[in-house]
Amino acid sequence: MEAWSVSEATRYIKRLIENDTQLMEVWIRGELSNVKRHSRGHLYFTVKDANARMQSVMFAGYNQHLRFIPENGMKVLIRGEVNVYEPYGQYQFYAKEMQPDGIGSLHVAFERLKKQLEQEGLFAAERKKPLPSYPRHIAVITSQTGAVIRDIMTTLKRRMPNIRVTLFPVAVQGHLAIDSIERALVQANQAALFDLIIVGRGGGSMEELWAFNEERVARAIGSSTIPVISAVGHETDYTISDFVADLRAPTPTAAAEFAVPDVREQLRQVDHYKQRMVRAMRQMAEKKRAQLQYAKRSYAFRYPRQLVEQKEQQLDQAVERMNREMQRFAKEKRSSYTSIQHRLLRHHPETAAVLKKKELNVLDHRLGQALNKQVTVKRNQLTSLLAQLELLSPLKIMNRGYSLVYNEAENKLVKSVDELKENHDVRLLFKDGRATGVIKEIIHEGVDQSGQSKE
Repeated sequence: MEAWSVSEATRYIKRLIENDTQLMEVWIRGELSNVKRHSRGHLYFTVKDANARMQSVMFAGYNQHLRFIPENGMKVLIRGEVNVYEPYGQYQFYAKEMQPDGIGSLHVAFERLKKQLEQEGLFAAERKKPLPSYPRHIAVITSQTGAVIRDIMTTLKRRMPNIRVTLFPVAVQGHLAIDSIERALVQANQAALFDLIIVGRGGGSMEELWAFNEERVARAIGSSTIPVISAVGHETDYTISDFVADLRAPTPTAAAEFAVPDVREQLRQVDHYKQRMVRAMRQMAEKKRAQLQYAKRSYAFRYPRQLVEQKEQQLDQAVERMNREMQRFAKEKRSSYTSIQHRLLRHHPETAAVLKKKELNVLDHRLGQALNKQVTVKRNQLTSLLAQLELLSPLKIMNRGYSLVYNEAENKLVKSVDELKENHDVRLLFKDGRATGVIKEIIHEGVDQSGQSKE
């Protein structure tokens, strides 16, 4: 079996722990000991209980947001992940958030509800309702005593003096606060009188602000058909109501500023626009006045009769040019029409037939002449051949007393006495008939060209 190195074994254990989803996000409650802050800002400590202890680290990026100073012996609630520190081969806790154990349970409940509502989509940006630009009637849900309502009313009246405000007095902390706030939100929606709702209270501890972290209050805000501004606590305080509301204001005064526009600023803008409009109208009037003066100085205004007469003369010239152009155009079209008509006549079927008939007559005449000439030539050739044949015909020679001798047995023309034998039958061919005979005697002798014997 192959042996692992220490690094391989440690790395394998590290991967096992990293893949365990329960160890990626865990809360641990315990007591701090061996707390030490490094010069780079990192916080090293041990968290323990009666039966075990765990080495822990909280890097500077996380511990700089702590609202208290961690000390030895302090009971705390810590959120983070468990992992392995490879160089030492030991597991340790990597802290990301730390609370004193007194409010730790509230913080755990806060994170649990926040995660649940976020998964349900109550924090989604697409469900946020836009605030009205110029609300006429605002409902304020807060305590009827204290600085919050005074700050909101003062700011609203200062920015928009004619705004109507209705206070829904509620308990903002304690066991009655949840029912009180929820009921006020429902009543404000049922009244159907308001354009906007502001809900909130002043600053305080997490326990004092807890009513605005309750699920019932959050769902009442999420169910509101009227836009809601949440203004709970100070700028650094965040509650579930802030995430569900259509807009979070860092302070109640800021909520009033978000709710209504500043009328004085609006009036200043209107005055600014008025001044710009007046300047623009003056500039336009000056421009039009200058155009009018220019028009008055123009020739048309000073000599209208001469201008009309000049325009009449120009019109006459234009009419003459138009007439000449129309005549030229008509002449061109007429010429074009005539040319097209001539071309059409040349290509008319009847004209083409006449031309083809003339060509046919010419060709027929030429064919007759060629045939007559050819017949004459052939007749002359025939006459010449017949004359030649007549000269070469044996019958012509036979008219002078000659005859032809054939070997009767072989039916072959006898050209020499050497081809004859005694007592053989021969056939004699004359010009006017034929005869048969038997060779009695063969005599060899010369014969001259005239046919006479040399002797």
